[in-house]
Amino acid sequence: MGGVTSTVAARFAFFPPSPPSYGIEPLPPPDAAGAAAGEAKGKEGSVVVELTGVPRRANVEARRLRTKRGTDVVAMYARQTGAKLTLLYSHGNAADLGQMYELFVELSAHLNVNLMGYDYSGYGQSSGKPSEQNTYADIEAVYRCLIETYAASEENIILYGQSVGSGPTLDLASRLPRLRAVVVHSPILSGLRVMYPVKHTYWFDIYKNIDKIPQVSCPVLVIHGTADEVVDCSHGRALWELAKVKYEPLWVKGGNHCNLELYPEYIKHLKKFVGAIEKLPAPSDESPESSGASDRTQTEPEGTEEPRKSVDHREKTRPSIDHRKSTDRRDKPRGSTDRRDKSRKSVDNPDRPRASVDQPDRPRKSVDRYVYPSRCTR
Repeated sequence: MGGVTSTVAARFAFFPPSPPSYGIEPLPPPDAAGAAAGEAKGKEGSVVVELTGVPRRANVEARRLRTKRGTDVVAMYARQTGAKLTLLYSHGNAADLGQMYELFVELSAHLNVNLMGYDYSGYGQSSGKPSEQNTYADIEAVYRCLIETYAASEENIILYGQSVGSGPTLDLASRLPRLRAVVVHSPILSGLRVMYPVKHTYWFDIYKNIDKIPQVSCPVLVIHGTADEVVDCSHGRALWELAKVKYEPLWVKGGNHCNLELYPEYIKHLKKFVGAIEKLPAPSDESPESSGASDRTQTEPEGTEEPRKSVDHREKTRPSIDHRKSTDRRDKPRGSTDRRDKSRKSVDNPDRPRASVDQPDRPRKSVDRYVYPSRCTR
């Protein structure tokens, strides 16, 4: 029963656009002197490619990255002159880089950040098949590329996960103690909770964000539309309640699952958040632990509040990447979705019931399962 349910949940979660909205080509061969050879090849497992079907921009570079699970994922890096922070964006499940390209370029410019987006295994021109475990390997490969190729540091990276992308985002964030910040956009509590009003975390569930977000030690911004009919807004509200360091959330009045970027308050709130995060000192090597009496860390951005008040804007998301081991090594592979995470209790221990927020009003359809408009393909 569990194996069947896990398979069904995985199928409901992934809908890569077919055909892909873009192509890739190798860069022209380097000159006779081979001056460009080093840059084109980059670090081991990283090769510069050219995206086709999208506008060429001088500040955008694309790479094909090899993951620890043997797939090759395509990523794009938008460089912003003078940027201090880097945003690593994990998109929703019905999109690919071609559809997200212009949004990524615009976000990079408006937020004054470097931005790296990528396609999951089986999406766009990335090889392999989409799965929960593959997405974890995908985001780790992209994170390594930021560190090794683009000289980013953990302390200056903001992870951004949209819808299904909140899964790999929170998984990685829970293992990076010096991460600068996290944004989850229309996030899910877990894959199963999108479809059924379950009270407990079952071992065969996927993307157990409800169990991982309490382990994230940096500021967390939650963005969710109040009229979301795919992932109910209760998912975002519950995750915000569970976050250790809560930044002022954005509940977009009337916003649905795929159009939040069209609301003026979306970019306004994001700019305010990035500005507040940028003013913070970089996290120290010894990240402060929560005292238990408060959900806040010692250093907090402007916008974190003592009371848990939400804001409705009516007008205007293996190789361990924690700091115990290098990202390039793995003593044992990440546990599959049909094995319990030893670091927390699962439903196999039934004495830990969940709050009522885990129960959507009605069974939901699959995550992101509908055709998006041309600009809302997330």
